[in-house]
Order: sequence, then C-alpha cells, then structure tokens
Amino acid sequence: MESRIWIVGCGDIGLRIAQRLQREGEEPTGVVRSPQSAERLRAAGIAAHRCDLDHETPPANGTVLWLAPPPREGRTDPRIARFVAARPSVARMIYLSTSGVYGDCDGAWIDEDAPMRPKTARAERRVDAERVLAAWVDDAGIDLRVLRVPGIYGPGRLPEARLRAGTPTIAPAQSPFTNRIHADDLAAAALAVLARGRAGRAYNIADGNPTTMADYFQRCARLLGLPEPPALPPEEARAGMSAAMWSFMEESKRLRVDRLRDEIGFRWQYPDLESGLRSCL
Repeated sequence: MESRIWIVGCGDIGLRIAQRLQREGEEPTGVVRSPQSAERLRAAGIAAHRCDLDHETPPANGTVLWLAPPPREGRTDPRIARFVAARPSVARMIYLSTSGVYGDCDGAWIDEDAPMRPKTARAERRVDAERVLAAWVDDAGIDLRVLRVPGIYGPGRLPEARLRAGTPTIAPAQSPFTNRIHADDLAAAALAVLARGRAGRAYNIADGNPTTMADYFQRCARLLGLPEPPALPPEEARAGMSAAMWSFMEESKRLRVDRLRDEIGFRWQYPDLESGLRSCL
C-alpha cells in the first residue's frame, strides 16, 4: 500500500486536521469505525477507511496521527498494543495523549518533564499507551511525538447539557485549576508538532492561560445565556456529580507551554478563553 498520512480515530479533531492537510496539498486517509463516520469524511472530501480497533489493525503506514482513545475500561490500551504487535511500516507518528497522565499537581505549574502520576484508570490507560509506544519506537527507530492535551472546547463542544441540567460546580475559591485548548488550535498544533517537533518529545497542548473549573463553567453559562451553575463547597458539589465527573474535579494543575511556543514556534489563534469562547456561537 502506498505510503500516505493516516489519521486513526478521525472524528471532529481528525477532520479539522485532515482539512488543513488537504489545503497543504496532502491526501490523508481517516480511519473510523462506523459507516456514518466514514460517510461524513467522504462528504467532506476525505478518504475514509473503516476499522474496528478492538479487533482489527488499520493498514496505516508512513505518517500516522493516532487520535483514537483507549477503550473505556481497564488500565491498559489494547488498541495500541495490537497496532504495535502488527509491526506496521511507520516512519513518523503523533500520539494524542492527555494531560491527565500528570495526575493531581495541587495547582502547580508543570512542564513536560513532570513525572507521570495518573490518578484515574482513564489516565492510566494513556500512560500505558505512551510507554508501549516508547518501547516500540526505540526498538524500531520510529519518530514519535506525543501531544498531552487537556480539555478541548470549540463550536459544538461546550457543556450546554450540563449547564441546562443545573449540575453544580465547586465554589471559585476552592475550584481546581483547569487547562483548555480550542479545537482549531489543537488541530493546528498537531500539524506544527508533526512538521517541527523533535523525535521522542512530549508537548503540552494548551493555551497557556489556565483558569479555574468554576470560571470556565460560569463563562460558558454567560455565553449561552443560561443560569450560572450552583457554586458549592466541594463535598456538597460532589453529591450532585457522577464519579467520572468528580474525577476531573480532583486534579488541579497549570500546564506550561514553553516547549510548544519556543521550540515549535506555535502561535495560538485563541490564546485564552475570552477570545476562544467568542468563536463558539
């Protein structure tokens, strides 16, 4: 099969990346699971390949951008393990991980050299994937670059349902720090790292202007013309949240993005929530 650019897990962010690649004269192929997702890509003029990553390995070679998440259960990522075991002919690879691999940092500013101390099974699966890939590329001589991504927002990606449901948030003074990246900036950053990143490096992909979780939900409510969520002490707020939702409240960190800015030369279209949220209506 001819070498090309493959985007594995080509959903919203993958489509944004694919369209940018097309404008640069590339012909990427998006790997998706459902016929509906494949049709969505084809309607946008993107080549599509269907693959169930839980049972199959995509025929990806050349350059691979792996955006597909691990399964929702367990503490490992068998999808990545299956891909590596197939020994694909890959030269360069971008892996989209999560800033959750750092765990809770008690609000401290951290860079990519901070230790990985995942606090949730969700983050443990990402750490497993990073380690499996690191061992593989060392053995096979593959150029791997890892993107550690926090919360993604953008048009169609705001917490409207949660705000309409009146789900509480933690009072501002006690609210954890949270990091964000606009969907368009994430797509642009992925391609910037692909073009100018260093092999074996991880990059924090955030806007560099973290705020608290309470601030984010309050801003979204005002933007959407909805009531601001109840701001409660932590234990009272926890009673109104699912376990999964609460897990995000138990981690507080502020991501440094010096490596993305200074090493890659990246410039954000939306460098903070004020500018980014305005684009979401």
